[in-house]
Amino acid sequence: MKIKKAEFFKFANSKEDFPAEYYPEIALAGRSNVGKSSFINALTGQKNLARTSSTPGKTRAVHFYLINESFCLVDLPGYGYARVSKEMKEKWALLLEHFFASRKTLAMIVQIVDLRHEPTTGDKQMADWIRHFCFPRLVVATKADKVPRGKRQGNRKIIASALDLPPEEVIIFSAHTKEGKDDVLKAIARGLATENLPINRGK
Repeated sequence: MKIKKAEFFKFANSKEDFPAEYYPEIALAGRSNVGKSSFINALTGQKNLARTSSTPGKTRAVHFYLINESFCLVDLPGYGYARVSKEMKEKWALLLEHFFASRKTLAMIVQIVDLRHEPTTGDKQMADWIRHFCFPRLVVATKADKVPRGKRQGNRKIIASALDLPPEEVIIFSAHTKEGKDDVLKAIARGLATENLPINRGK
């Protein structure tokens, strides 16, 4: 797959704001400050399509990006950011639950984790959510350029074990060097080619 066109499509602060289910969707889930915006920009080849910030918790809505006029990348609010109110955390959790439970065009969830660290409790809970809703899952371990090459495979195995999947199903990725970009695009293309939409959830 080659991304030839990418543009901001819509953002949603509530389930009522979600766009009509027309395009297949690939959702991006990850904790705050894991690099989802940088991941989107690297994947699409646009420096400023998704705004990056050094302040965790910046993405507080669901952002939809239209890719090749054929599918959407959906950036979900980051989880695990401590410096927000309990009420805001509950609002984000409810928004995510509504999204997972209602989107009939959701083809895959890409869970983004940090290759430098063992998955957090929030990462493990997100993995459980994805399994509960029966979505195809892709795990991408980003910030690879900050990990020495000799440690990458070991870190990959730790992440895979914590999230209960084989190491080969964790793609090592760097938004800076573009390592893993082709593998991610191939996996997304496979996800879009599946014939399991709408997915039977919760089984």
